[in-house]
Amino acid sequence: MPRRATLRAADSDREHVAERLRNATAEGRLHPNELEERLETTFSARSYGELDAVVADLPRPPARSRRPAVHPWMVLAAALGLAVAIPLLLLILAAVLFVVLPVAATLAFWLAVCWWFFGHRGRPIPRVYRGRRRMYLTRF
Repeated sequence: MPRRATLRAADSDREHVAERLRNATAEGRLHPNELEERLETTFSARSYGELDAVVADLPRPPARSRRPAVHPWMVLAAALGLAVAIPLLLLILAAVLFVVLPVAATLAFWLAVCWWFFGHRGRPIPRVYRGRRRMYLTRF
């Protein structure tokens, strides 16, 4: 596997190094005349080794965060989602508490009353005795 210094650099790599040099000049790390010399070297460089030599005495830029940026539209979407979801959940809870539960309780009450008056005492099956044998009359 070839070393990085011998690999050929692309135009985007040269532009990246040129941007680093411009930022270093804006920070006061390079003199404008030195910037011109280094930019000429940068745009004539063919390998990563030559580009690394141009920025070797400059501090490395801070590493980028891998965390995605939070866009304002994401914040707006989350706020609108909460603004819709919370009242909807409260409406469902109110419907359950004030509509479904009373109806279910009323139905359960009337079922219990009907069962008490009409169903809790089972009707005995008539028995007919013939000799020693016990026969039950059933309907088929």
